[in-house]
Amino acid sequence: MKTILIYGAYGYTGAMITEQLSILGQNIIVAGRDESKLNVIKEKFNVPSKVFSLGSEHELARILKDIDIIINCAGPFNRTVRPLMRAAIKNNTHYLDISAELDSYYLAEALDEEAKAAGVLLMPGCGGSVAMIGCLTAFAKKQMPNPVEARVALHVSGSMSRGSAISASDYLTPTLIVRHAHELTETEDSVTRTFNFGKGMVDCVPVSLPEVITLWAQNRIADISTYVHVSGEAFPTGDLSSLPAGPTEQERENNRYQAAVQLTDVDGNEVHAMLDTLNGYSVTPRAAALAVKNIANGNVKAGFRTPSEMFGSSFILNIPTTTMELIS
Repeated sequence: MKTILIYGAYGYTGAMITEQLSILGQNIIVAGRDESKLNVIKEKFNVPSKVFSLGSEHELARILKDIDIIINCAGPFNRTVRPLMRAAIKNNTHYLDISAELDSYYLAEALDEEAKAAGVLLMPGCGGSVAMIGCLTAFAKKQMPNPVEARVALHVSGSMSRGSAISASDYLTPTLIVRHAHELTETEDSVTRTFNFGKGMVDCVPVSLPEVITLWAQNRIADISTYVHVSGEAFPTGDLSSLPAGPTEQERENNRYQAAVQLTDVDGNEVHAMLDTLNGYSVTPRAAALAVKNIANGNVKAGFRTPSEMFGSSFILNIPTTTMELIS
């Protein structure tokens, strides 16, 4: 059985991923920098643990020597992705994470050829919006195989976790990143667009999401722009470290997520599709655990890959109550 290391296993989402992988019967080791927090999760799931920081390449090589798959749940990811992804390639360990930060995807794209040569899979964003929107776009492309433009939006409902808020505060900037004529481009365009999440058109604001990288890597769509519609609590302000670890189970149940995709072809024809699923904090651990299980079972292709590319457009439908449909 493959050995899976969960780095940041005691975080809000990391703990849920640990639980999901335990339910799936996987051979896991929990890891992180804080020994006292790690001991709690270790004892809860009765699994081995490893305490280490990311400052020593030699130490990382020793840790990963006998690890088949590592899933990085430790944000802010701009501090953890680079040492772990590079160490994974050097030690022939498949790398996954749950980052929504563009840094993870820039690095995976840059290391694609090196990872292929080493036979190592790089899958940042193995859950969350990358899985949702990637699968939805692949679903919509069955109706329009050669789109030239994709506009995608995520409806975020409910509160953020403390870790997500801290990570987001590290990379939020007024400059937007879009894909134009196949190239990543900075823009200050703040024009809102309307999307249908199943209850009519609503305004969505432009944001920089990983899909400007992942959708192009998977589909080679020339123009890609990304948006978000937030309902419920706005982005938290003040002392982020004092926030609760994350929304309660009931709060997650009360706040489902949706995604919408608009594809356009060279003649101006459009295809619209939407996805409805559980709250993002419920989707991510389930999708991440399923991705790890698939990889542990040998469903692996080296290099920078996305969940929908690896596992197909129906991958997200493994999440309970998830639906995808074409809309007018």
